[in-house]
Amino acid sequence: MKTVFTEEAILEDILQEVSSRFGLEIYHIEPIKRGWLNLKWKIETDLGIYLVKQYNKERLKKYSIEELKCVFNQQNRLHHLGFPCPNILMDQGECFLHSPGGEQFIVMEYKSGAIIKPGTLSEDQMYQLGVHAGRMHALLNDGSLPTKDNPGFILPDRKERIAYWKSVYNEIYQTTKYDLLPVIDKQLELMEIVDVNKLKVSRKGWAHRDLWVDNILFDGDQLSAILDFDRMKMDYLSLDVGRAVISGALNEDGLQIPPVIAFLKGYQSHQETGNRFLTNALTLLWYLESEWWLDVMMDERKGPPKRFVQEMIWLSDHLVELDDILGGL
Repeated sequence: MKTVFTEEAILEDILQEVSSRFGLEIYHIEPIKRGWLNLKWKIETDLGIYLVKQYNKERLKKYSIEELKCVFNQQNRLHHLGFPCPNILMDQGECFLHSPGGEQFIVMEYKSGAIIKPGTLSEDQMYQLGVHAGRMHALLNDGSLPTKDNPGFILPDRKERIAYWKSVYNEIYQTTKYDLLPVIDKQLELMEIVDVNKLKVSRKGWAHRDLWVDNILFDGDQLSAILDFDRMKMDYLSLDVGRAVISGALNEDGLQIPPVIAFLKGYQSHQETGNRFLTNALTLLWYLESEWWLDVMMDERKGPPKRFVQEMIWLSDHLVELDDILGGL
């Protein structure tokens, strides 16, 4: 088996396999510069427009191939049920394909639509996102997939998390980035106040687990597609809710309540919610993602990670008053 390294060689290697497997005549190729490490191309062919997604070998080490195949099958099941997500092409029952050069990739239907800037979704767009998030949770958890006892996010012990934040504090102090220390002080303060084990977020199920604006396409106010199900697994469903809400409705002026309410109304068209549902969802999101983004590098992050840092800092600063901000939602 030969080995290919450059993006051009990887593309040539994959497209030869695509043409051979699916009999496509490719007219035009356009690289898509989104996502981390994985390569993507929009290809126009005699049989339609498709997206080819190559999986970076290093990033792929973090995934289970069998779990990814399950995810791809579920994405296709959602598509065939009328849910707005791309259909993945299959060949001899397989959708996770191998090229002669050892690349692993998928070919899926290309979905058109606009990616909206974080924090700027309209009320109508947030309502649509809520409707589809609720329906997605209903379809993924209709009994077609086996359930598992443990969610993807295992709540860390409070002492363990406090020890972690103290280690981050020391690392920041040693690098003399003293202006970052108050952010970590806030995390330590919250660990003494917030008891995550008392949150009413017990409902677990199959969830998207990456439901933010870069993975959502809109055509005007209508949601045209939800993308990138790669991280889908059993988890707290409210993590999808928190991620969608903070991504779509937090801007430089804070969390915009009318779009948040619109999302909740949409979500309730398919799912039941209770008191403090959004407060609990956002608190759990902070507990999960603050550890990912608030560290010695938080001031140097660019692109989406910079946005995630901003979200976690806002949540940290307002976590205690979320109930008042959201009015008990």
